[in-house]
Amino acid sequence: VHVVVDPAIGKVLRPHQVEGVRFLYNCTTGKCVENAYGAIMADEMGLGKTLQCITLLWTLLCQSPNPGKSEINKAIIVCPSSLVRNWMKELLHWIGKDRINLLVCDGSLGTKEQTLKILSSFASAKGRVVTPVLIISYESLRTYIEALHNTDTIGLMLCDEGHRLKNQDSLTYKALNEIHTKRRVILTGTPIQNDLTEYFSLINFANPGLLGTSQEFRRKYEIPILRGRDSESTDKEKEIGEERLKELLEITNKFTIRRTSDLLSKYLPLKYEYVVFCRLSDYQLNIYKEFVKSDKIKGLISGKNAQTLKAITTLKKLCNHPSLVDLDEYNIKVEKPERTSTIINTSSRRRSTHREDDPSPEDSGKLALLDNMISMIRHTSDDKIVLISNYTKTLELFELLCRVRNYQCVRLDGSMTPKKKMKIVEEFNKPESPIFIFLLSSKAGGCGLNLIGANRLILFDPDWNPANDMQALARIWREGQQKTCYIYRFIATGTVEEKIFQRQAHKQSISSCVVDEDEDVERHFSRKDLKKLFEFNENTLSDTHDTFKCTRCVRGRQVFKPPEVNGTNQGDTSFWNHYSEYELHKIPDKILRECGKGIITYAFQTKSQEQISK
Repeated sequence: VHVVVDPAIGKVLRPHQVEGVRFLYNCTTGKCVENAYGAIMADEMGLGKTLQCITLLWTLLCQSPNPGKSEINKAIIVCPSSLVRNWMKELLHWIGKDRINLLVCDGSLGTKEQTLKILSSFASAKGRVVTPVLIISYESLRTYIEALHNTDTIGLMLCDEGHRLKNQDSLTYKALNEIHTKRRVILTGTPIQNDLTEYFSLINFANPGLLGTSQEFRRKYEIPILRGRDSESTDKEKEIGEERLKELLEITNKFTIRRTSDLLSKYLPLKYEYVVFCRLSDYQLNIYKEFVKSDKIKGLISGKNAQTLKAITTLKKLCNHPSLVDLDEYNIKVEKPERTSTIINTSSRRRSTHREDDPSPEDSGKLALLDNMISMIRHTSDDKIVLISNYTKTLELFELLCRVRNYQCVRLDGSMTPKKKMKIVEEFNKPESPIFIFLLSSKAGGCGLNLIGANRLILFDPDWNPANDMQALARIWREGQQKTCYIYRFIATGTVEEKIFQRQAHKQSISSCVVDEDEDVERHFSRKDLKKLFEFNENTLSDTHDTFKCTRCVRGRQVFKPPEVNGTNQGDTSFWNHYSEYELHKIPDKILRECGKGIITYAFQTKSQEQISK
């Protein structure tokens, strides 16, 4: 008997989603690799991984090639706690409230003993069951694993935000591995985060033993591939690395599907992306120089990792605003300049107050630019903004700025319950909502949030891990968005932030290499470059642009247009337009052109493909 997708869902699937469901079905029924039933759904964010997996789950629960039988009777969905209710909502929406019963472990099942009892009865039930799907967070699954691990009745396990399984020695990985099910589907938009060992963990979870032990994988694949990717590698090392990579891809491509967000261009409005390099204010500059050459820092650099990390974190906070750093701790004495600074536009200076609670945007290049941009967006459009930072204190600074400027804002961070998060998001996304700015902690809000109420997003500081930034950046350009989107990443020129951004490029070139099969990722950085975090380059317009050794730009002016970029190269900023401060007038975005004078030293820009159809 032919297996067909339920028409109620089938009619809404886009072509790439139909292809994705077919691929996952073939994997989980053992048709792709002999004796392997796992799959990795690694589509980039926004392509509908959730809907594709719901379609797979419902198809397996309802049908099989054998008449009157289903492929599976029960399934578990494991996800971050913030997404448990989201999965419930999506399942009920696509399948129908009257067609499926769900067991949702979100704290509503009673005491620990009561929850254990309910989960035990779910695990032990055989045959066609009344409640076939359990939705549970990674944390809860670890807590209640004793109720779930002694059964072989679980037909399918879906692991959302599956990069949680990147460390096979973690308690989460071990707990999930105790669940006896051969059909394991990992959903992740960021399948490689830091290294190939993490990629191996995902593969080994989906299809245990397929690539041997971790030591065998490291010896056979990881070491030769990384050696070949290093910019100082020999031709022979490059050749061996590429051979091993090809061999690895031949195996993993049989059960890994990854499409880039390029596909979204057919259905979504235009998206402009910018990386904006901002000059430090005079005050910031003086503190930064004192900080880097201070005896305490010199001591810290040669000290233990935790101490060094603390120094780096302090530098990162200084890039955001001097008020976030305790200068006394490092014995730094820098006189604060007069209130009026040349860095800030006069329009912003007029708005600046002398109240005690003033956030002093003129003390920070990035905050000065942000202040100017928000004001212009407010007065010239009806656009709304998502504003993201890694740091709670920076979010508090944004809140203060909003209060002083009378902007209505909401803030979402890790302290909120999933229910409250969802309520805030729904309110913000209403077209008639008066909320102008959505403040987001990148750690708390990166995963799975849909913020299409806004069409401008500003990522104020870079994360060590490009995956976290990619998650944060994908919040607004997604299904349901009606307006042209503008995405800005702020980087403080010449500082540790540039080094972090460059290190991201190194990590992403590894990710792109293995997952996207993109042979054209340039070998930008050698490993020794990654040690230069504490050097401050005062005389550059962009340290990152310098490292590109860009042949398209001559003395700060782009002479040749960038090549056409498609799919996997989209994220490589060396392929983008490069506008130095000498050519700010050429930047397509009027807001950036007007507000960036005297602050922006360089801007990299790209845009998505034109929309083809609604």
